[in-house]
Amino acid sequence: MRVLFSGRAKRDYLNDALTLLNGWVREGEQISRTLVIDDAQHAALTERVKVVADALRVRPEISRRSDQTRIRVGHGSTPLSEGEVLLAARIEDAYRAVTEH
Repeated sequence: MRVLFSGRAKRDYLNDALTLLNGWVREGEQISRTLVIDDAQHAALTERVKVVADALRVRPEISRRSDQTRIRVGHGSTPLSEGEVLLAARIEDAYRAVTEH
């Protein structure tokens, strides 16, 4: 069952959800996470994120520099949506899956 939130209750819900996302940093109306992973893990993570992002109709920004993958979710001018916070949670699941040995 999906619960719909509006107004202040929605903002409180999103803030509560964000506190559970360890490693994510809020930057205005965006959240980001930097992961230290190798190229193969980056490729696997990117593929998993793409599938979830397509299903949620959310477009994260993923960049790679050296051994770090940076993921940014949200837009600079609009508040984070439930889908964007859900995507961040799913990215955490995907990150754990690709880094387990």
